[in-house]
Amino acid sequence: MTQQSILEPEGRAIPYIEEGEGPVPLVLISGRALNGDGLGVVAHYLAEEAGFHVVRIGPRAEAGGQDRAATLRERVEDAVRVIDHIGLDHTWIGGHAFGGTAARIFAADHTDRVNGLLLLGVEDDEIPLAPAIPVLIVQATDDAVTPSANAEALQSTAPERASIKTVDGADHLFPATHPIETAVIIEEYLDWD
Repeated sequence: MTQQSILEPEGRAIPYIEEGEGPVPLVLISGRALNGDGLGVVAHYLAEEAGFHVVRIGPRAEAGGQDRAATLRERVEDAVRVIDHIGLDHTWIGGHAFGGTAARIFAADHTDRVNGLLLLGVEDDEIPLAPAIPVLIVQATDDAVTPSANAEALQSTAPERASIKTVDGADHLFPATHPIETAVIIEEYLDWD
């Protein structure tokens, strides 16, 4: 069982899970609580089988244990706090749907710390891609929540550095329903970095 840790800056409780010690760091911002985000098997595979250093960051709880939906900017700030705490200077950053949107903001705000961007399903948002970094978009073919059209529109803004890989026959929950297939796509793309 993977151990969850809590970072507590300024009365916030930011949960995170760190796995692996490999040379390829990957930070995944989760849109849900870590025990139900669907990224656990993907992260574990990447850490154990591919030899990556994977960090998953969950949504914060406020002082007193109160849950409150954090804004995208707060999620980015929380990611910076955890990444600094762990001591990562550079990393791939990514997430599924909402987590990927937060990762897009992180990459745009902290381009000097980002090796690349990983988006698992792309939300329909006007956030531009950070300049110069590679972008891997993993998209399920039957995703009605974050449909392929979103991924294609985003890729068209930077076709020279944004790639789309698909998980056939999967829906929006593909990281949970097709975790090994998703992890292998990520491994094969990031392994060159």
